[in-house]
Amino acid sequence: MRIGIRGMILVALFAALTAIGAWIRIPIQPVPITFQVFFALLAGAILGAWLGALSQLIYILLGCIGLPVFAGGSSGLGVLFGPTGGYLFGFVIGAYLIGGMVGIRQNPGYLWFLASMLLGVAVIYLFGVIQLTIVAKMSVQKAFLVGVIPFIGVDLVKALLAALVARRVLGFSEYIAD
Repeated sequence: MRIGIRGMILVALFAALTAIGAWIRIPIQPVPITFQVFFALLAGAILGAWLGALSQLIYILLGCIGLPVFAGGSSGLGVLFGPTGGYLFGFVIGAYLIGGMVGIRQNPGYLWFLASMLLGVAVIYLFGVIQLTIVAKMSVQKAFLVGVIPFIGVDLVKALLAALVARRVLGFSEYIAD
């Protein structure tokens, strides 16, 4: 696959936007509310499956080499393999699946964008809950209660907004028609 200069710039932009989104946070424990999810969703929809996933992978790699790009300005492999690292892995897979889903429709409507965003959020939650269960030695129920329930409302709003923004950026003007 050949990316090209425009693709590289967009991948770098979404990696940077996700990093900026990590600095916008509401600190609740053990997983803070940030805008990383919003930008991970947008990356998949706007860049497509491979480039969207690549942007999130680069974001993670930047954090792993020590740049303070994770929530709260943290970095390092400890974050990636700590209690919240599953959400980071979920960004990559979520962006890939969103890009794939958006890409299978020639002129996707708002509801298609929204469905793809909700799929992405579900994947992010899945990876987050799995890692919380393993690393924090929580039951699946407890991990779901602390790692999903507090975020559902906020992430639903992020998905609604990301669907609107992605649809507009990609040049589709009808908002609520599928």
